[in-house]
Amino acid sequence: MEPIVVSVHVDAPLEKVWEHFTEPEHIMQWNQASDDWHCPKAENDLRVGGAFVSRMEAKDGSDGFDFTGVYTDIIPLDRIAYVMEDGRAVVTVFLEEEGGTTVTTAFDPETENPRELQEAGWRAILESFKRHVEGV
Repeated sequence: MEPIVVSVHVDAPLEKVWEHFTEPEHIMQWNQASDDWHCPKAENDLRVGGAFVSRMEAKDGSDGFDFTGVYTDIIPLDRIAYVMEDGRAVVTVFLEEEGGTTVTTAFDPETENPRELQEAGWRAILESFKRHVEGV
């Protein structure tokens, strides 16, 4: 199945973008697809073979899940690749350009939800990331 690709341009230097993407205290500030969700916990062992977990919950407590994976490739300030708990692969690439940094994520879709819904959700999370980085 063809990967889904989402991208966002962040008006910030590469080093700041990388830091905000990988450090748990920042992940908890941006890792949600809508304002009625939040990320109350994030742990990140940023090394090949290291694991991460981000707790994503509805603010009203009605739903929640742990988003987990294991890193398969890390090139600092360039790319992060991991495999999610269900075996799907994800690659995020960071490209510094004049005026900021473009973050592009390609991920294997799951089969329960339509591709459009998955793309919209991941894009919303990247947009939340962009707002967090540019607002800090």
